[in-house]
Amino acid sequence: MANNLPALLQSDVIKNRFAEILGKNAAGFTSALLNIYNGNNQLQQCDARSILGAAGLAATLNLSITPSLGQAYVVPFRGKATFQIGVRGLIQLAHRTGKYVALHAGKVCEGELRGFNPVTGEPVIGEKISDNVVGYIAYMKLINGFEKTLYMSKSEIEAHAEKYSQSYSYDKRSNKQSSPWSTNFDAMAQKTVLKKLLNTWGILSAEMTSAIQGDQSVVDRNTFTYVDNRGDSQMREALQVFDQDVPFDETTGEILQTKEATNHEAD
Repeated sequence: MANNLPALLQSDVIKNRFAEILGKNAAGFTSALLNIYNGNNQLQQCDARSILGAAGLAATLNLSITPSLGQAYVVPFRGKATFQIGVRGLIQLAHRTGKYVALHAGKVCEGELRGFNPVTGEPVIGEKISDNVVGYIAYMKLINGFEKTLYMSKSEIEAHAEKYSQSYSYDKRSNKQSSPWSTNFDAMAQKTVLKKLLNTWGILSAEMTSAIQGDQSVVDRNTFTYVDNRGDSQMREALQVFDQDVPFDETTGEILQTKEATNHEAD
C-alpha cells in the first residue's frame, strides 16, 4: 500500500525530530526528501518507516540526500527504502575526523596500471593508452604520514556486485536497470573500493562506522537489515533516529495517539 509521506512529514512528532537532529537545516532536508519522494514512483510504494529510517540516518550523519551531491541516497528496493552512502559522503565523514590528509577514489583506464611493487604491494602507475576502464582505485594518507592504496579490477568489482546485490544479479539475468549498480556502476565501484580501503586501513569515527554498517540497508531502531543482500541482519549501536513504534495512519500520514498519551491528556 502506498504511504503518505508528505502528510507524515507535516506531523509535529516527525518535524520536531528532524529539527532536533538538523536544527535550522531541517526544512531544507525534508524539502529534499519530498522532492526525491515525489520524483520516484518506486519510493512512493515503500514503507514509510523505512523511508524515515534511511533519511533519518543520513540526517544524523549530517549528509545531504540530494542525489547530485553524491553524499547519501534513499533508494527503494522491494517495498522498503534503503540507506546508501555515496563516495563523497564517505570522504566527507573521513575528513571530519581530522585524521586524513588526502582521500581519493577513481577509475583506472587501460595502461594506467603497470603492475605492483613486489616489496610494498603499491601499484606502479603507467600511461593511459585508451579510455577502457579496467579497474578502480582508492588512496588515503593520514596525518601521521601513513598512506595506502587499494586497487580492484573491474572483474573483481563485478563479482562483488553480483555476490552482494540481488538486484544487480537480477538485472544481469534479465537485462534490466533496477539497481544502482546498473544505473551508476562507476560510482558504486568507487565507493566499494574506498569503503574496503577505509574498513581495512583507515581510522574510523563512530559516524563512519555507522555509515559503513548502514550502507545498503533498511534502517530500523536496532538493526541494519540488508534486504538486497540475502536478508542478512546486523545489530548496531547507532543512535535511534525515530521511534518506529509510534503508530501512524499510512494513508493520511496522521500520527495516531497511543493509549498512554490519551490518558495523559485527560489528567
